[in-house]
Amino acid sequence: MKLRMGLQARFLVLMGVAMLVVLVLVALLLNRQERMRNEVEGVSRQAMRTMVGQSLRRQGEVAVTQLAAGLTNPLYYSDLDAVGALARSALAAPDVRYVIVFDEEGKVVHDGSEDIAHYGRHMDDAMAKDVIASKGLHTQFDDRVMDVSMPILIGQERVGGVRIGYDMQAMRRFQEASVDRLRSRLDTLGQRHVIWIGLLGAGLLVFGALSLWLIQRLLVRPIRRLAESAQEIEAGHFDTTTPADGRNDEVGDLMRAFDRMSRSLARHDREIRRMAYTDALTGLANRLAFREALDERLGQSDGRQLALLFADIDDFKRVNDTLGHDAGDDVLLECAHRIENAVARVGGEDALLARFGGDEFVILVQGKDDPHDDVRALATKLAETLVVDLGAPVEVQGRQVFLGTSIGLTLFPEDAASGTTLMKNGDIAMYQAKVAGKNCFRFYSRAMNQAVERRVHLEQELRGAWDRGELSLVYQPVFRLVDGAMIGAEALLRWRHPELGFVAPSVFIDVAEQSGLIEVLGPQVLHAACSDAVAWQKARKDPEPLFVAVNVSPRQLRNGDLPNVVAACLRDTGLSADLLHLELTETAVIGDELHASALLSELRGMGVRVWLDDFGTGFSGLSHLRRVPVDGVKIDRSFVADVLRDPDDLALTTAIIAMAHSLGILVVAEGVEKEGQYSILRERGCDFAQGYWLGHPVTVDEFLQLRR
Repeated sequence: MKLRMGLQARFLVLMGVAMLVVLVLVALLLNRQERMRNEVEGVSRQAMRTMVGQSLRRQGEVAVTQLAAGLTNPLYYSDLDAVGALARSALAAPDVRYVIVFDEEGKVVHDGSEDIAHYGRHMDDAMAKDVIASKGLHTQFDDRVMDVSMPILIGQERVGGVRIGYDMQAMRRFQEASVDRLRSRLDTLGQRHVIWIGLLGAGLLVFGALSLWLIQRLLVRPIRRLAESAQEIEAGHFDTTTPADGRNDEVGDLMRAFDRMSRSLARHDREIRRMAYTDALTGLANRLAFREALDERLGQSDGRQLALLFADIDDFKRVNDTLGHDAGDDVLLECAHRIENAVARVGGEDALLARFGGDEFVILVQGKDDPHDDVRALATKLAETLVVDLGAPVEVQGRQVFLGTSIGLTLFPEDAASGTTLMKNGDIAMYQAKVAGKNCFRFYSRAMNQAVERRVHLEQELRGAWDRGELSLVYQPVFRLVDGAMIGAEALLRWRHPELGFVAPSVFIDVAEQSGLIEVLGPQVLHAACSDAVAWQKARKDPEPLFVAVNVSPRQLRNGDLPNVVAACLRDTGLSADLLHLELTETAVIGDELHASALLSELRGMGVRVWLDDFGTGFSGLSHLRRVPVDGVKIDRSFVADVLRDPDDLALTTAIIAMAHSLGILVVAEGVEKEGQYSILRERGCDFAQGYWLGHPVTVDEFLQLRR
C-alpha cells in the first residue's frame, strides 16, 4: 500500500531540513565568531599600543614645551629654587620617572630632588648625546622609558635644556588591562549571541506551526500580502500596491479596497511631506527633513565617510536692521541660490542641502564607494567655493551688501557616531570660524569642545564682573609732539579675576563682543571714564583741559543707540563734549558706511571727537577718510614699531601723516616705545603720540598725580 504524505507531513519534513541547515549555519557562525574574536583582540592590542604611545608622546611634548618656557628666566638667572620648584612640579605628574634640567654643556642643573645629588655632573646616559645635540623638541624611546627633551633659549642663545622621562612599563600595564577588559566584553557578547541564536531557533519552530495552520486555512498568500502592504504603509511607503489576483470573493474585495486606500494615502502624504519638509522661503529641505535624511544616511553609510558643513551667513542681522526684513528675505534667497549652485558643482550627486532657519544652512556630502576616498578634501573644496561665492556682493534695493559666511565642518565617523553629535560638532566648528574672523571655515577638533567650555565659563564670569569690582579702568597718557605736553589719556579696561588673575583684554573683550555683553559694559565704561575726566579737570593746575579717549566696539556702533548713550553720559557727568574722544576701529565702519557715517556725524554735531583706531590695518585705506566724518586717525603700532629699521613702514607712516593733514585730520601714533621713534614721528609732523616710552597705563589716582 502506497504511503500518502499530506501537506502537514510535507511541511514538517521541510521544517526538519530547515532546522538541520540552521544548526549547521549556527555552528559555522560560532566558529567564525571565535576566529573574529581572536582577530579583534590582536588588532585592538596593536591599535591601543599605537594610540597610547602617540598620546604619551603628545603629553610629553606638551609638558616639556611648557616646562622649557617656564624655566627660561630661572635658568638664565641661575635661580635654583625656582628651577627646582618647576622640576618637582613636573616630576609629580603621573608616569614621570625623572626630570633633568641641564646647562648648555650638558651638565645637570637640577633633577627635581631636594639635595640635587647629580648637580654639576655631565649627563652620560645612552640618550644624553642626542639630547645635548638637539636644537629643538626631541623624543627618544627605549624598552623602559620615553625621553622628551627641549633646549631652553634666550633669543637665539641656548642656555641649557630640560628632559622628562616617562615610564613605558606603566603604558604597557594599561594596555594589557585594557585588552583584558576587551576580552571579557567579547566573551559576554559571545554568550549573548548564543542566547539569541537559541531564541531564534525557538522562533522558527513557532513560525513553522503557525504557517502550517495558515496553509490549512488556505489564506496564507492574501493575508501575507495585506500584512506586507500594511507594514509598508506604516513605514511611510504609501505607494504600495496590493493586487487581488482576479479573486472575486470577499478576500479579493478586501485587497482591492486596501489598494485604493494606499493610493489615496500616498497622494495626501506627498502633499503633507511637501509642506512639512520644505522651507517656505527658499524651497530647500528644512531642519526636519535634513535630520531624517541624516539619520538614514548614517544608518546606511556602510563604512563610507560623510562630512557635514554648517554654514552661517555673517552679519545678516545688519541687513534686517538697516534695510528691513523684505530685503533680508531677498538676500537669503540669493544666498540659498548661490549655495545650491555651489553644492551642485562641487558637492557631488549625493549631497544634501537644507536651510535650518534664519541664516543657517547645512550640507551633507559623502565619499564614493571606495572606502579610501577622501571626503575631507571634497568638503574642503566645497567650503572654499562657498566662502568665495558668498563673499561676492549681493545687489538688493539698488545697493551692494557684503556679507560672507562662516562654515564649520565635521566628519563621520571620525568626529561623531550620531547625527545629534555631528550637528553639535558642526555648530561648534562654525562658532570657531566666527571667532577666527568670519568669512572662513574651520574643521571640528576635540580641542574645540574645551575651547567652547572655557569661553562659556569666561562669559559667565564676565557677567556681573563690573558690579563685583573686578573690572577697572587704567589710563595711558597722550602727549603732543611739538612741545611734549600731556593733553589727554586713553581709557583701557582691565579685568582681575579672583581665581584666573589678570585676563588679557584681547580675550575678554572678544567674549563680550561675541556674547553681546559689550552693549552693557560699553556704557558703564563710558560713564566711568567721563566721571574720571571731570575729576581731572577739577584737580589740575594747568589751564589746558585734558581729553579722555574711549574705545567703542563695532557692536555698539551697529546698535544705532550710541549718540543717545553718549549724550546721557555727558549730561550725567557734566563733562564737556569736546573733551570726549571716541575711538572706533577702521573695520567697524566699512561694513555699512552710510549707517556709520550718519551716526558719526550726529556725534560730531554734539561736539564729541571721533578717531579711527588701528588705522592702516583694515581694507579701506586712506581713501576711506574722504567719506567717513572723523577728527583724526591713530597709526597702528605695527607700523610705528618698525619705522626705525623698515623703510616701507616709514614711508607708509609718512604718507598717512601727510594725507591726513591734507584732509584736515589729526594723527596719533600708538606704541611709541623708543626715543628714536618719538624723534622721527615729531620730525615727520605727527601731532600726538602714546606708548610705554612716554607713559604706561596707570590708575586714575596715579594719573592725577601725573598732573600735579
